[in-house]
Amino acid sequence: MQKINKNVVLALLSLTSLVFLLFQLYYYKFYLSHKNGAVFSKVRGSQSGQDSTRWHVVRKFLGLISSHNIPVYLIDPLILGLVDKDIEQIRSSPDGPSPECKYFCAPRDFTTFALLDKTWKHEVGLFRTAEKMGFQWLKIINKDPRLDGMDDLSGIEIPLHYIFKLASHAIHLVVFYERSGNYLWHGPLRLKQHMDRKFVPFRKLHFGRYPGAYEKPELLLVSIDDLKVQIPKNPSSFLEEMSHSRFLECRYREARAFFQLYPDDASLDAVEFRKKAKSLLHLAALTLNSLGVKFWLSSGTCLGWYRQCNVIPHSKDVDLGVFIRDYKADIIPAFQKAGLPLKHKFGKVEDSLELSFQGEDDVKLDIFFFYEEDDHIWNGGTQAKSGKKFKYLFPKFTLCWTEFVELKVHVPCETLQYVEANYGLDWKVPVKTWDWKSSPSNVQYNGVWPVDEWDDVIQIY
Repeated sequence: MQKINKNVVLALLSLTSLVFLLFQLYYYKFYLSHKNGAVFSKVRGSQSGQDSTRWHVVRKFLGLISSHNIPVYLIDPLILGLVDKDIEQIRSSPDGPSPECKYFCAPRDFTTFALLDKTWKHEVGLFRTAEKMGFQWLKIINKDPRLDGMDDLSGIEIPLHYIFKLASHAIHLVVFYERSGNYLWHGPLRLKQHMDRKFVPFRKLHFGRYPGAYEKPELLLVSIDDLKVQIPKNPSSFLEEMSHSRFLECRYREARAFFQLYPDDASLDAVEFRKKAKSLLHLAALTLNSLGVKFWLSSGTCLGWYRQCNVIPHSKDVDLGVFIRDYKADIIPAFQKAGLPLKHKFGKVEDSLELSFQGEDDVKLDIFFFYEEDDHIWNGGTQAKSGKKFKYLFPKFTLCWTEFVELKVHVPCETLQYVEANYGLDWKVPVKTWDWKSSPSNVQYNGVWPVDEWDDVIQIY
């Protein structure tokens, strides 16, 4: 048997390994990289391959949704913040403001877009196309709060968020729904138990930590980094709205339990009062919003929302709160022009101001102005016949949106603390006899108005 040359064998083995290695490199470069989006050439003006990856992922995503006729718009706060600085130049230039990749190449883990639910229904075809393009995707669903109510608490599940991941970048698509108060709402991002919590760094997402409420934006089609995309026409207004967008849902489950203990008043008088109170609240909101005055549900109206998701029929008025810093002298004339005459004005801008307007029949609107101290917030009260002053102390709070009687309106985010301060720990028990000078848990005597000021601080019409 002929003797085998060891050198020849080693040479053949080395050559075989080299050929196999070259094949692997070729296969990765011309198949896997294009399928999975792992390698991209650099885009104009970008600083690194990672920068261009973000741009390419956004471009691919826009191509994906365009092929399915899905109208999305950009809501990414980081990019909109950059865009807002150059908004005039972007609006005036059809090809964008600069040859540099300035916006979509900016360092970030996500790019966030919005989708209006009613504009798109066919998700199966989108997912198939996305997978063919190399995207991995995740769909987050939860119960539809629009179907919640006193008789039906189940609700069907609806899509709230989509995540599309390609290479090292992800697209967060937030689904917005139109609510009965004529505003847009998005839900929270809550992962189901079976979902991969390492799919993307979820904690870095700008949307989904809590539900949000927004006005319907006017959109503008622009060119950014050679990509055509819709953005809010006024990015700075959207970003400001985003910072105060947190939404609280009415607590229907607790309200149903309340009515099991205390059956609702379905009398004709109660139905008629609630109808008038709803109309008055809508008119008040329209008037204050037109003046740019921020307000919230206060006192009994806030309690009604929190406890029973409705107006308390025996309250006989509508109560709103306004920070004194937001007071405007135009408030009284605006309400009078809206058909609500001033019933009384107590206090002054510097101290314990409150206004009361006469609505339809005997339903009145009370606006209490709140003053901020270092560790608490308070509003005042005045007894007309004696000039006595009272003060109602609340822990500091922030404002959230909610929906009440088909109206998008503010309430204290820390609602329980707010209600407990005003009504005590027994706030769940209805009280039909209420003395505003002594019944509230947070009331304090605050002296007497000087007699020579009565004409200014105690005005009854």
